[in-house]
Amino acid sequence: MALIVQKYGGSSVGDIERIRKVAQRVIEAKKEGNQVVVIVSAMAGETDRLIGLAHQITEMPSEREFDVLVSTGEQVAIALIAMALESQGYPARSFLGAQIRITTDGVFTKARILGVEAERILEELEKGTIAVIAGFQGIDEEGNITTLGRGGSDTTAVAIAAALKANACEIYTDVEGVYTTDPAICPEARKLSRVSYEEMLEMASLGAKVLQSRSVEFAMKHRVPIHVRSSFSQEEGTWVLKEDEKMEEVLVSGITCDKKEAKVTISKVPDKPGIASKIFGAVSEANVVVDMIIQNVSAEGYTDVTFTIPQTDLKKALEVVRRVSQEIDAGGVESDSNIAKVSVVGVGMRSHSGVAARAFSALGKEGINIMMISTSEIKLSCVIEAKYAELAVRVLHEAFELEKTKR
Repeated sequence: MALIVQKYGGSSVGDIERIRKVAQRVIEAKKEGNQVVVIVSAMAGETDRLIGLAHQITEMPSEREFDVLVSTGEQVAIALIAMALESQGYPARSFLGAQIRITTDGVFTKARILGVEAERILEELEKGTIAVIAGFQGIDEEGNITTLGRGGSDTTAVAIAAALKANACEIYTDVEGVYTTDPAICPEARKLSRVSYEEMLEMASLGAKVLQSRSVEFAMKHRVPIHVRSSFSQEEGTWVLKEDEKMEEVLVSGITCDKKEAKVTISKVPDKPGIASKIFGAVSEANVVVDMIIQNVSAEGYTDVTFTIPQTDLKKALEVVRRVSQEIDAGGVESDSNIAKVSVVGVGMRSHSGVAARAFSALGKEGINIMMISTSEIKLSCVIEAKYAELAVRVLHEAFELEKTKR
């Protein structure tokens, strides 16, 4: 008997008919002799509706109350899934994150999971019950409801799979797996049969919408096999697994694009020890995640510092940075949200040279200017003007011949 965790996203449970189809898919897994735990997101559009209500009240809602509000979408979905299962004669029970004790830190709107108490889930499974659990939410040490950020149901699913030592974690979505790039941008994109945890982590953090990056972190740490597949077909999807030697044979696995970043520049920053720590320490205390950082060469004792952050955190970050820039006697603060980050990802980059040269050449031929560059062992990222984002993706996909990728 295998223990399988299945996660269904908002599009998979978008209406009653789709909910019935999800229930049927869960029943099929149960009929095969498996113990099944189901993680569910809010119905498609529901979270956006709730966010809209909050912003009708106030432009800057309390983050605690915001989490209380948006977490209700999953409560509706899990109850409907449980009802659909029971109507077909299969015992099911729905649970909120707080009911099974998914404990998190106290950072509202983007909390991190600290632990999952598996006992209650295991008790239900032993009775033959299908456990249906709300994704995206947890509870902190003070009993406050917290949410895990967009895509947080993925993290819930993998964390529960790790706690239960599940045989697999199936992530059902509206695409058939992980592609070499977004098929909506590049029709030549190909589905990958498998990718490594490291590649998927980079791709998720760089704008690929298939999995939340923290879910991949969890999977990599606890070696949870993830199967990304479509809830609308029976086709095999993409397995996210530990890297093997064959994976390095492919130079580049995918091209990603993120249009949801913003760039902040602080001019005339005094070039003294401790200044960078003061700037980014304050940004960190505001729970703003910084991605890329560039500091220009010092001239006459001053330098310019540029960094990128999520667009959603821009207003908060600017308040902090403007305050700190006054404290350190820096020049002005400017921001630009009209940017995009395109990235080339592949474990094969560790053992092959020339990736950067090929990427820069391809972008240069199209007249696409690069504002910022960031690299790691298995990725190359470039910040460009947002209007060139889709062109850059297609150009890079062609430059690395990803339409021919076989993995």
